[in-house]
Order: sequence, then structure tokens, then C-alpha cells
Amino acid sequence: MADVTVLDILLYGEPIATLTRVGDDQTFFAFTQDYIDNPERPTLSLNFKDQLGGLITDFRPYRMRLMPFLSNLLPEGNMRSYLAKRAGVNEQREFFLLWALGKDLPGAITVRPAEGEAWPPETDGDDGKSEAERRESALRFSLAGVQLKFSAVLERMGGLTIPARGIGGDWIVKLPSPRFEGVPENEFAMMTLARMMGMNVPDVRLIDTATITNLPEGIGALKGQTLAVRRFDRADDSAAVHIEDFAQIFGIYPDQKYEKGSARNIAQVIGAEGTEADIAEFIRRLTFNALIGNADMHLKNWSMIYPDKRTAALAPAYDFVSTIAFLPDETAALKFSRTKKFREFGFDELAHLAAKAMLPEKLVLDTARETVALFRQLWQAERNNLPLPKEAVTAIDAHVKTVPIASEG
Repeated sequence: MADVTVLDILLYGEPIATLTRVGDDQTFFAFTQDYIDNPERPTLSLNFKDQLGGLITDFRPYRMRLMPFLSNLLPEGNMRSYLAKRAGVNEQREFFLLWALGKDLPGAITVRPAEGEAWPPETDGDDGKSEAERRESALRFSLAGVQLKFSAVLERMGGLTIPARGIGGDWIVKLPSPRFEGVPENEFAMMTLARMMGMNVPDVRLIDTATITNLPEGIGALKGQTLAVRRFDRADDSAAVHIEDFAQIFGIYPDQKYEKGSARNIAQVIGAEGTEADIAEFIRRLTFNALIGNADMHLKNWSMIYPDKRTAALAPAYDFVSTIAFLPDETAALKFSRTKKFREFGFDELAHLAAKAMLPEKLVLDTARETVALFRQLWQAERNNLPLPKEAVTAIDAHVKTVPIASEG
């Protein structure tokens, strides 16, 4: 193995940076001079913007793990283990994992070896497979998260197909949980309800898992419904649209997604970078997820998107699940402003968030009131029409009564 290996980092297909690995798994990230000198350069991340709005160009080296922005492009948990095994790559050595999965990452980033199309060298001994076999067996894409997700193509007859190497899919297929029954149905119901309330939600569908073709070996044994979500980081012509999640924006690793930020911090960024429409949408989602008891809206479940390649806007909604239907939990994943407790989420807490995040208080509170009113109306009318078991409906009904904002008017 060479002592120095270089990966090109591309944005919208154009090289903008290099990632260099030297001995002992140290990696160095550097922007290209062309990207630095381009006054019209597309935005890679708000995390690389200095206090004056300029581009940060000085980065320290990292060992084993990549810098947080790149590390967050990689899958977590079971998905990481599964894909790393198929690629024959040690899941802890993130440089090689990014190399293996770099053709279909979230957003408009792709990664390629600077010196050709060679597959990453085996880094953990001989698994008995040739390079060609490992190349063929690997699903070369990364969709961050713990639940098993794959990129899929919607066929003309309405079915879903997993591409042989996971490249180029326009839908995310979220498979059933072996631990909790009905997670895809729950997310479909919550996303559908959110769309009915006027939130920006991508297309979602429930698909019988048995009808999905080309599922990887060992995955086809899963039974029940699968959730299909249209990728909002792909345009109608399948062109990549750049996005980044708030773990990337805040420069923290995925395992810190519950600890190193708050809804107030997210609101500060949206207030500084987005529009009043983005602020209102953020408050709608924050209020809605408190009402349904979603205790898993961590930093990676909020993202910004770059429709014009340069200007940030709040990305469409995703991962709305009423988690209290599965695990009773009275605390949100992140602090709202001063508290994580759903029982303390009222208009006073939102007013505090607005003041600290420098958001217009009237816009924040009026939006929250409208959201509560719409939720009451639509939940009452639609809860028995959504694919939720009676136990989930009962859990949400009981939870809403404990959330102050639902009764404060």
C-alpha cells in the first residue's frame, strides 16, 4: 500500500478539494486553489464560513476518523457495518469507507481516487474475496442513519428496484425494523399528517417489502411494509442538489448528535441564513414533533439545502416518527431553548427561543398557534384513517394532553 493516498472531493461533479491520507491513517483536507479563488463558488458547508462570511481554508489533520463534515456523510450503526462488510473495508477506517461509498453520497458530493478508479485496498486482512468480487458485492452509496436504508429507482409499473450498486436512486427505501413493529407505517402517517398541515414534506409511499426487487442478500427476509421517500437531494432530472445536516453545520460527529446542539442553535442558523418562510417552517416542525411525541429529532434530522448552489434554505422534512408509540419518553432529543421536557414546551419556552435566537417573536408565536390549531383539527379528523394501530393513537392522544402548548391557546 502506498504511504500517501489522495481522494478528490467533487461538488456538482467538479473537484473542489482533496483528502490526503498518509501513514498511520492521518488525513488532511484542503480546498483546491481554483475553489478558493472562485468568487461564485458553490457552498460546501456553512461550517466552512468564517465570521466575516469568508471561506475557512486551514484545517487540522484527523486520525482514523475523518473531519466531522466528511464523517457525517457516512452511514451509522448497522448500515455502516453492513456496507463496510460488503466492501471488505474496516468500518472504523473512514478514509477507506468514504472511498468505497463515494459515488452516491447525500447531497451533491462525490469522491473519487485521484489516481484512477482503483478499489480501496483490503485493510483488514484477507476475506477470501478478490478485488473484483468486493467491488461487485459492495453497495456503493451512503445514506446516513442507523435504520437500514437503500437508494431505489421507481419503476414505470410503480414498483421499487434497488440498483445493483446503489448508484443513482431517486428514492430512499427504509426497511421494517426487526425490533419495533410498524415503524414505516408510523413515519408514513406522521409525514402525511405534516404535509396536510402545510409542511414541506417529500413524497412518501408504503410498499410491501416482498415486492421490492434486487434487495441485497440477507435483507429480503424482512417482512411487512417498507417506507419509500423521494430524495429531495435529487432534482426531477436526477441531478444532485446539495444538502448538509446540522451535525455537519456545527462540525460535530454523528455520535454527538444528541449532545452538542439545541433547537435554539438550529433556529439561530436558520434565522441568519434563511428567510422568514424558513423560520415559520422550522417552528411548525418543532411544534408538530413536540405534539406527536417525537423524541428523536436530533441534529442529523434537520438539514439545509442549496437550491441555487450558494444560498442556504431549510431542507424538506424527514424522519418524523411518533417515538412515544414505541418507547415512552418525556424528553426531546435536543433542548428546545432551556428544557428538553415535552411537559415544559409552551409559548413561554418558544418566546425564550425566539429572543435568544434573534427571531421575530410574533412570527414564532403566531406560527405555533396556527400549528396547534391545525393539528387539533386534522388529528381529530384523520387519526383513524392513518395506518396507525389503536395503541399508537391512544399514546399520542395521552401525550398531547401533557404538552402545554396544546392547551395554552
